[in-house]
Amino acid sequence: MTQFDTQLLIGDAFEAGQDPGEQVLNPRTGALILDLPEASTAQVDRAVMAARGAFDAWSRTTPAERSAALHRIADRIEAEADAFAALEALNCGKPINAARYDEIPAVVDCFRFFAGAVRCQTGTVAGEYLAGHTSMIRREAIGGVASVATWNYPLMMMAWKLAPAISGGNTVVFKPSEQTPLTALKLARVLADVLPAGVVNVVPGRGQTVGNHLINHPGIDMISLTGDVATGKKMLDAAARTVKRTHLELGGKAPVIVFDDADISEVVEGLRAFGYYNAGQDCTSACRIYAGKKVYENLVADLSAAVSGIQLGNDDDTTNEIGPLISQRQRDRVASFVNRARELGHVSVTTGGEIMGGGGFYYRPTVIAGARQEDEIVRREVFGPVVSVTPFSEVDQAVA
Repeated sequence: MTQFDTQLLIGDAFEAGQDPGEQVLNPRTGALILDLPEASTAQVDRAVMAARGAFDAWSRTTPAERSAALHRIADRIEAEADAFAALEALNCGKPINAARYDEIPAVVDCFRFFAGAVRCQTGTVAGEYLAGHTSMIRREAIGGVASVATWNYPLMMMAWKLAPAISGGNTVVFKPSEQTPLTALKLARVLADVLPAGVVNVVPGRGQTVGNHLINHPGIDMISLTGDVATGKKMLDAAARTVKRTHLELGGKAPVIVFDDADISEVVEGLRAFGYYNAGQDCTSACRIYAGKKVYENLVADLSAAVSGIQLGNDDDTTNEIGPLISQRQRDRVASFVNRARELGHVSVTTGGEIMGGGGFYYRPTVIAGARQEDEIVRREVFGPVVSVTPFSEVDQAVA
Protein backbone atom coordinates (compact mmCIF):
# COMPACT_ATOMS: atom_id res chain seq x y z
CA MET A 1 0.00 0.00 0.00
CA THR A 2 1.32 3.44 -0.94
CA GLN A 3 2.31 5.63 2.00
CA PHE A 4 1.49 9.33 1.83
CA ASP A 5 2.57 12.26 3.97
CA THR A 6 -0.62 13.26 5.76
CA GLN A 7 0.51 15.34 8.72
CA LEU A 8 0.36 19.10 9.22
CA LEU A 9 3.55 21.07 9.79
CA ILE A 10 3.28 23.44 12.75
CA GLY A 11 6.54 24.97 13.91
CA ASP A 12 9.01 22.10 14.03
CA ALA A 13 6.42 19.37 14.62
CA PHE A 14 4.36 17.14 12.36
CA GLU A 15 0.93 16.17 13.65
CA ALA A 16 -2.36 14.80 12.38
CA GLY A 17 -5.27 17.08 11.65
CA GLN A 18 -7.87 17.08 14.40
CA ASP A 19 -11.09 17.83 12.51
CA PRO A 20 -12.98 15.79 9.90
CA GLY A 21 -11.68 16.70 6.49
CA GLU A 22 -12.09 15.98 2.82
CA GLN A 23 -11.90 12.84 0.75
CA VAL A 24 -8.94 13.11 -1.61
CA LEU A 25 -9.87 11.45 -4.92
CA ASN A 26 -8.02 10.28 -8.01
CA PRO A 27 -9.60 12.30 -10.85
CA ARG A 28 -8.63 9.67 -13.45
CA THR A 29 -10.79 7.02 -11.79
CA GLY A 30 -12.90 8.76 -9.17
CA ALA A 31 -11.47 6.34 -6.60
CA LEU A 32 -10.63 7.35 -3.06
CA ILE A 33 -6.94 7.99 -2.38
CA LEU A 34 -7.38 8.78 1.31
CA ASP A 35 -9.47 10.60 3.90
CA LEU A 36 -7.44 13.53 5.17
CA PRO A 37 -8.38 15.17 8.48
CA GLU A 38 -8.10 18.95 8.39
CA ALA A 39 -6.51 21.37 10.80
CA SER A 40 -8.61 22.39 13.78
CA THR A 41 -9.08 26.00 14.84
CA ALA A 42 -6.57 25.46 17.63
CA GLN A 43 -4.03 24.03 15.20
CA VAL A 44 -4.43 27.03 12.87
CA ASP A 45 -3.90 29.31 15.89
CA ARG A 46 -0.70 27.49 16.79
CA ALA A 47 0.51 27.64 13.18
CA VAL A 48 0.02 31.41 13.14
CA MET A 49 1.82 31.75 16.46
CA ALA A 50 4.67 29.59 15.15
CA ALA A 51 5.00 31.88 12.12
CA ARG A 52 4.99 34.96 14.33
CA GLY A 53 7.52 33.42 16.67
CA ALA A 54 9.89 32.66 13.80
CA PHE A 55 9.53 36.06 12.14
CA ASP A 56 11.99 38.17 14.14
CA ALA A 57 14.94 35.85 13.61
CA TRP A 58 14.10 34.93 10.01
CA SER A 59 13.50 38.53 8.91
CA ARG A 60 16.95 39.46 10.23
CA THR A 61 18.79 36.80 8.23
CA THR A 62 20.85 38.11 5.34
CA PRO A 63 19.75 37.78 1.72
CA ALA A 64 22.65 35.37 1.25
CA GLU A 65 21.34 33.09 4.01
CA ARG A 66 17.79 33.09 2.65
CA SER A 67 19.09 32.57 -0.88
CA ALA A 68 21.08 29.54 0.22
CA ALA A 69 17.99 28.05 1.88
CA LEU A 70 15.92 28.44 -1.30
CA HIS A 71 18.65 26.79 -3.35
CA ARG A 72 18.66 23.86 -0.93
CA ILE A 73 14.88 23.51 -1.30
CA ALA A 74 15.25 23.55 -5.10
CA ASP A 75 17.97 20.91 -4.95
CA ARG A 76 15.81 18.63 -2.82
CA ILE A 77 12.80 18.93 -5.14
CA GLU A 78 15.01 18.24 -8.14
CA ALA A 79 16.49 15.18 -6.46
CA GLU A 80 12.99 13.83 -5.73
CA ALA A 81 11.46 15.01 -9.02
CA ASP A 82 10.05 11.64 -10.07
CA ALA A 83 8.32 11.11 -6.72
CA PHE A 84 6.85 14.62 -6.70
CA ALA A 85 5.66 14.22 -10.31
CA ALA A 86 4.03 10.85 -9.65
CA LEU A 87 2.20 12.25 -6.63
CA GLU A 88 1.02 15.33 -8.53
CA ALA A 89 -0.20 13.17 -11.42
CA LEU A 90 -2.09 10.91 -9.02
CA ASN A 91 -3.75 13.71 -7.05
CA CYS A 92 -4.58 15.97 -10.00
CA GLY A 93 -5.00 13.49 -12.86
CA LYS A 94 -2.30 15.29 -14.83
CA PRO A 95 -0.48 13.31 -17.53
CA ILE A 96 2.75 12.11 -15.96
CA ASN A 97 4.90 13.67 -18.69
CA ALA A 98 3.35 17.10 -18.08
CA ALA A 99 3.94 16.81 -14.35
CA ARG A 100 7.49 15.53 -14.70
CA TYR A 101 8.82 17.60 -17.58
CA ASP A 102 6.75 20.81 -17.45
CA GLU A 103 5.77 21.48 -13.86
CA ILE A 104 8.55 20.09 -11.67
CA PRO A 105 11.30 21.98 -13.56
CA ALA A 106 9.19 25.15 -13.23
CA VAL A 107 8.85 24.61 -9.48
CA VAL A 108 12.61 24.18 -9.11
CA ASP A 109 13.23 27.25 -11.26
CA CYS A 110 10.87 29.36 -9.14
CA PHE A 111 12.84 28.72 -5.96
CA ARG A 112 16.12 29.37 -7.77
CA PHE A 113 14.79 32.56 -9.37
CA PHE A 114 13.85 34.09 -6.02
CA ALA A 115 17.08 32.84 -4.49
CA GLY A 116 18.79 35.09 -7.01
CA ALA A 117 16.28 37.93 -6.94
CA VAL A 118 16.62 38.51 -3.20
CA ARG A 119 20.33 39.24 -3.70
CA CYS A 120 19.72 41.74 -6.52
CA GLN A 121 17.32 44.24 -5.00
CA THR A 122 17.55 47.87 -6.08
CA GLY A 123 16.42 51.20 -4.64
CA THR A 124 15.37 53.19 -7.69
CA VAL A 125 14.24 56.35 -5.84
CA ALA A 126 17.25 56.59 -3.56
CA GLY A 127 19.28 59.76 -4.05
CA GLU A 128 19.75 63.40 -3.08
CA TYR A 129 16.43 65.25 -3.10
CA LEU A 130 17.10 67.82 -0.36
CA ALA A 131 20.36 69.65 0.23
CA GLY A 132 22.40 67.94 2.90
CA HIS A 133 20.19 64.87 3.02
CA THR A 134 20.23 61.46 1.34
CA SER A 135 17.03 59.55 0.59
CA MET A 136 17.17 55.78 0.70
CA ILE A 137 14.96 52.71 0.61
CA ARG A 138 14.99 50.22 3.44
CA ARG A 139 13.21 46.97 2.62
CA GLU A 140 11.55 45.29 5.57
CA ALA A 141 9.61 42.05 5.66
CA ILE A 142 5.87 42.38 6.22
CA GLY A 143 5.36 39.62 8.79
CA GLY A 144 3.22 36.50 8.80
CA VAL A 145 1.59 35.68 5.47
CA ALA A 146 -1.51 33.51 5.05
CA SER A 147 -1.18 31.80 1.68
CA VAL A 148 -4.22 30.06 0.20
CA ALA A 149 -3.70 28.08 -3.00
CA THR A 150 -6.03 26.48 -5.51
CA TRP A 151 -5.93 23.02 -7.08
CA ASN A 152 -4.97 23.39 -10.73
CA TYR A 153 -1.18 23.54 -10.20
CA PRO A 154 -0.75 22.56 -6.54
CA LEU A 155 3.03 22.29 -6.28
CA MET A 156 3.68 25.26 -8.58
CA MET A 157 1.20 27.31 -6.58
CA MET A 158 3.07 26.43 -3.42
CA ALA A 159 6.37 27.50 -4.97
CA TRP A 160 4.87 30.76 -6.24
CA LYS A 161 3.48 31.49 -2.77
CA LEU A 162 6.46 30.49 -0.66
CA ALA A 163 9.54 31.49 -2.65
CA PRO A 164 8.93 35.27 -2.84
CA ALA A 165 7.54 35.44 0.69
CA ILE A 166 10.32 33.63 2.52
CA SER A 167 13.08 35.07 0.35
CA GLY A 168 11.89 38.49 1.49
CA GLY A 169 12.15 37.51 5.15
CA ASN A 170 8.49 36.76 5.79
CA THR A 171 7.03 33.68 7.44
CA VAL A 172 4.07 31.75 6.05
CA VAL A 173 1.08 29.66 7.02
CA PHE A 174 0.20 27.79 3.84
CA LYS A 175 -3.18 26.21 3.13
CA PRO A 176 -3.27 23.94 0.08
CA SER A 177 -6.55 23.11 -1.61
CA GLU A 178 -8.44 20.41 0.23
CA GLN A 179 -8.67 18.56 -3.09
CA THR A 180 -4.94 18.52 -3.82
CA PRO A 181 -2.90 18.53 -0.59
CA LEU A 182 -0.55 15.61 -1.23
CA THR A 183 2.47 17.31 -2.80
CA ALA A 184 2.20 20.19 -0.29
CA LEU A 185 2.44 17.73 2.58
CA LYS A 186 5.39 16.01 0.94
CA LEU A 187 7.15 19.34 0.39
CA ALA A 188 6.52 20.20 4.04
CA ARG A 189 9.01 17.46 4.95
CA VAL A 190 11.66 19.14 2.81
CA LEU A 191 10.89 22.56 4.27
CA ALA A 192 11.18 21.25 7.81
CA ASP A 193 14.65 19.90 7.01
CA VAL A 194 15.89 23.13 5.43
CA LEU A 195 14.20 26.05 7.20
CA PRO A 196 14.12 27.12 10.85
CA ALA A 197 11.02 26.03 12.75
CA GLY A 198 7.95 28.14 12.04
CA VAL A 199 9.16 29.85 8.87
CA VAL A 200 6.68 27.78 6.86
CA ASN A 201 3.68 26.01 8.38
CA VAL A 202 1.31 23.81 6.34
CA VAL A 203 -2.33 23.40 7.42
CA PRO A 204 -4.63 21.55 4.98
CA GLY A 205 -8.38 22.01 5.10
CA ARG A 206 -11.42 23.52 3.47
CA GLY A 207 -11.77 27.18 2.68
CA GLN A 208 -14.89 27.78 4.76
CA THR A 209 -13.24 26.38 7.87
CA VAL A 210 -9.44 26.43 7.88
CA GLY A 211 -9.12 29.15 5.23
CA ASN A 212 -11.71 31.42 6.80
CA HIS A 213 -10.15 31.22 10.26
CA LEU A 214 -6.69 31.77 8.84
CA ILE A 215 -7.43 34.90 6.81
CA ASN A 216 -9.35 36.50 9.67
CA HIS A 217 -6.67 35.75 12.25
CA PRO A 218 -5.33 38.89 13.97
CA GLY A 219 -1.83 37.42 13.89
CA ILE A 220 -1.72 37.46 10.08
CA ASP A 221 -0.27 40.53 8.36
CA MET A 222 -0.87 39.66 4.71
CA ILE A 223 -3.20 37.41 2.72
CA SER A 224 -2.16 35.82 -0.56
CA LEU A 225 -4.82 34.02 -2.62
CA THR A 226 -4.97 32.28 -5.94
CA GLY A 227 -8.61 31.49 -6.65
CA ASP A 228 -11.82 32.80 -8.15
CA VAL A 229 -13.23 36.32 -7.97
CA ALA A 230 -15.89 35.44 -5.37
CA THR A 231 -13.22 34.13 -3.01
CA GLY A 232 -11.11 37.22 -3.71
CA LYS A 233 -13.96 39.42 -2.50
CA LYS A 234 -14.11 37.48 0.76
CA MET A 235 -10.38 37.95 1.16
CA LEU A 236 -10.69 41.72 0.73
CA ASP A 237 -13.51 41.85 3.28
CA ALA A 238 -11.36 39.95 5.77
CA ALA A 239 -8.31 42.10 5.07
CA ALA A 240 -10.22 45.35 5.46
CA ARG A 241 -11.11 44.66 9.09
CA THR A 242 -7.49 44.82 10.24
CA VAL A 243 -5.91 46.41 7.14
CA LYS A 244 -4.01 43.31 6.11
CA ARG A 245 -2.04 43.57 2.90
CA THR A 246 -3.34 41.42 0.05
CA HIS A 247 -2.07 39.67 -3.05
CA LEU A 248 -4.87 38.28 -5.20
CA GLU A 249 -4.50 36.26 -8.39
CA LEU A 250 -8.05 35.69 -9.57
CA GLY A 251 -9.83 34.34 -12.63
CA GLY A 252 -9.11 35.12 -16.25
CA LYS A 253 -10.55 34.80 -19.74
CA ALA A 254 -7.59 35.06 -22.10
CA PRO A 255 -8.46 36.34 -25.60
CA VAL A 256 -6.78 35.55 -28.92
CA ILE A 257 -7.37 37.78 -31.95
CA VAL A 258 -6.85 36.09 -35.32
CA PHE A 259 -6.59 38.51 -38.25
CA ASP A 260 -7.33 37.64 -41.85
CA ASP A 261 -3.64 37.45 -42.80
CA ALA A 262 -2.76 34.96 -40.02
CA ASP A 263 -1.11 31.62 -40.70
CA ILE A 264 -4.04 29.42 -39.71
CA SER A 265 -1.95 26.29 -39.29
CA GLU A 266 0.25 28.04 -36.73
CA VAL A 267 -2.79 29.49 -34.97
CA VAL A 268 -4.42 26.06 -34.74
CA GLU A 269 -1.23 24.49 -33.41
CA GLY A 270 -0.99 27.16 -30.71
CA LEU A 271 -4.64 26.94 -29.73
CA ARG A 272 -4.57 23.15 -29.58
CA ALA A 273 -1.70 23.38 -27.11
CA PHE A 274 -2.53 26.44 -25.02
CA GLY A 275 -6.31 26.38 -25.12
CA TYR A 276 -6.46 22.87 -23.71
CA TYR A 277 -3.32 22.44 -21.60
CA ASN A 278 -4.15 21.07 -18.13
CA ALA A 279 -7.65 20.35 -19.48
CA GLY A 280 -8.21 24.11 -19.71
CA GLN A 281 -7.93 24.50 -15.93
CA ASP A 282 -5.73 27.55 -16.26
CA CYS A 283 -6.50 31.25 -15.83
CA THR A 284 -4.30 32.01 -18.85
CA SER A 285 -5.91 29.39 -21.08
CA ALA A 286 -6.40 30.68 -24.65
CA CYS A 287 -10.12 30.09 -24.42
CA ARG A 288 -11.92 32.88 -26.31
CA ILE A 289 -10.98 33.41 -29.91
CA TYR A 290 -11.93 36.35 -32.12
CA ALA A 291 -11.43 35.50 -35.80
CA GLY A 292 -11.60 37.73 -38.85
CA LYS A 293 -14.52 36.80 -41.10
CA LYS A 294 -12.29 35.74 -44.00
CA VAL A 295 -10.52 33.10 -41.91
CA TYR A 296 -13.30 32.26 -39.48
CA GLU A 297 -14.74 29.19 -41.23
CA ASN A 298 -11.35 27.64 -42.00
CA LEU A 299 -10.16 28.30 -38.46
CA VAL A 300 -13.23 26.63 -36.95
CA ALA A 301 -12.91 23.61 -39.24
CA ASP A 302 -9.18 23.13 -38.76
CA LEU A 303 -9.28 23.76 -35.02
CA SER A 304 -12.16 21.31 -34.57
CA ALA A 305 -10.27 18.62 -36.47
CA ALA A 306 -7.12 19.22 -34.46
CA VAL A 307 -8.89 19.27 -31.10
CA SER A 308 -10.76 16.05 -31.83
CA GLY A 309 -7.37 14.30 -31.92
CA ILE A 310 -6.21 15.38 -28.45
CA GLN A 311 -5.27 12.27 -26.51
CA LEU A 312 -6.81 11.68 -23.08
CA GLY A 313 -8.04 8.81 -20.99
CA ASN A 314 -5.55 6.29 -22.36
CA ASP A 315 -4.33 3.51 -20.07
CA ASP A 316 -0.76 4.37 -21.03
CA ASP A 317 -0.50 7.75 -19.31
CA THR A 318 2.63 8.71 -21.25
CA THR A 319 0.44 9.02 -24.37
CA ASN A 320 -2.08 11.38 -22.78
CA GLU A 321 -1.90 15.06 -23.68
CA ILE A 322 -4.44 16.27 -21.13
CA GLY A 323 -6.07 14.74 -18.09
CA PRO A 324 -9.52 14.81 -16.53
CA LEU A 325 -11.05 17.70 -14.65
CA ILE A 326 -10.27 17.85 -10.96
CA SER A 327 -13.66 16.67 -9.68
CA GLN A 328 -17.12 15.57 -10.69
CA ARG A 329 -18.40 18.96 -9.57
CA GLN A 330 -15.98 20.76 -11.87
CA ARG A 331 -16.76 18.42 -14.77
CA ASP A 332 -20.50 18.99 -14.32
CA ARG A 333 -19.92 22.74 -14.10
CA VAL A 334 -18.07 22.70 -17.43
CA ALA A 335 -20.82 20.55 -18.99
CA SER A 336 -23.47 23.01 -17.82
CA PHE A 337 -21.67 25.91 -19.54
CA VAL A 338 -21.56 23.98 -22.82
CA ASN A 339 -25.17 22.84 -22.54
CA ARG A 340 -26.40 26.38 -21.99
CA ALA A 341 -24.37 27.59 -24.97
CA ARG A 342 -25.74 24.76 -27.11
CA GLU A 343 -29.27 26.00 -26.47
CA LEU A 344 -28.50 29.30 -28.22
CA GLY A 345 -29.67 29.32 -31.82
CA HIS A 346 -26.51 30.95 -33.18
CA VAL A 347 -24.03 28.58 -31.48
CA SER A 348 -22.80 25.22 -32.73
CA VAL A 349 -20.60 22.68 -30.92
CA THR A 350 -18.23 21.52 -33.64
CA THR A 351 -16.36 18.90 -31.63
CA GLY A 352 -16.59 17.47 -28.13
CA GLY A 353 -19.32 18.83 -25.94
CA GLU A 354 -19.88 15.71 -23.86
CA ILE A 355 -18.88 13.88 -20.72
CA MET A 356 -16.73 10.85 -21.46
CA GLY A 357 -17.96 7.45 -20.34
CA GLY A 358 -16.14 5.20 -17.92
CA GLY A 359 -14.53 6.21 -14.64
CA GLY A 360 -12.99 9.54 -13.84
CA PHE A 361 -13.95 13.14 -14.46
CA TYR A 362 -13.21 13.45 -18.16
CA TYR A 363 -14.82 15.95 -20.54
CA ARG A 364 -14.11 15.83 -24.24
CA PRO A 365 -12.13 18.78 -25.63
CA THR A 366 -14.68 21.13 -27.12
CA VAL A 367 -14.91 23.88 -29.74
CA ILE A 368 -17.90 26.23 -29.72
CA ALA A 369 -18.45 28.22 -32.92
CA GLY A 370 -20.59 31.27 -33.53
CA ALA A 371 -20.48 32.55 -29.96
CA ARG A 372 -21.25 36.23 -29.51
CA GLN A 373 -19.57 38.69 -27.19
CA GLU A 374 -22.61 38.91 -24.92
CA ASP A 375 -22.82 35.12 -24.47
CA GLU A 376 -21.98 33.58 -21.12
CA ILE A 377 -19.53 31.14 -22.73
CA VAL A 378 -17.47 34.12 -23.96
CA ARG A 379 -17.68 36.30 -20.87
CA ARG A 380 -17.35 33.86 -17.96
CA GLU A 381 -14.43 31.65 -17.07
CA VAL A 382 -15.31 28.02 -17.84
CA PHE A 383 -12.05 26.50 -16.52
CA GLY A 384 -12.28 23.44 -18.68
CA PRO A 385 -11.27 22.14 -22.14
CA VAL A 386 -13.64 24.49 -23.96
CA VAL A 387 -12.70 27.15 -26.52
CA SER A 388 -15.18 29.54 -28.12
CA VAL A 389 -14.70 31.20 -31.53
CA THR A 390 -16.37 34.52 -32.33
CA PRO A 391 -16.21 36.17 -35.79
CA PHE A 392 -15.45 39.87 -36.22
CA SER A 393 -15.40 42.31 -39.12
CA GLU A 394 -13.33 45.28 -37.96
CA VAL A 395 -10.22 45.53 -35.80
CA ASP A 396 -11.89 48.01 -33.44
CA GLN A 397 -14.76 45.57 -32.95
CA ALA A 398 -12.36 42.80 -31.94
CA VAL A 399 -10.45 45.03 -29.54
CA ALA A 400 -13.65 46.38 -27.98
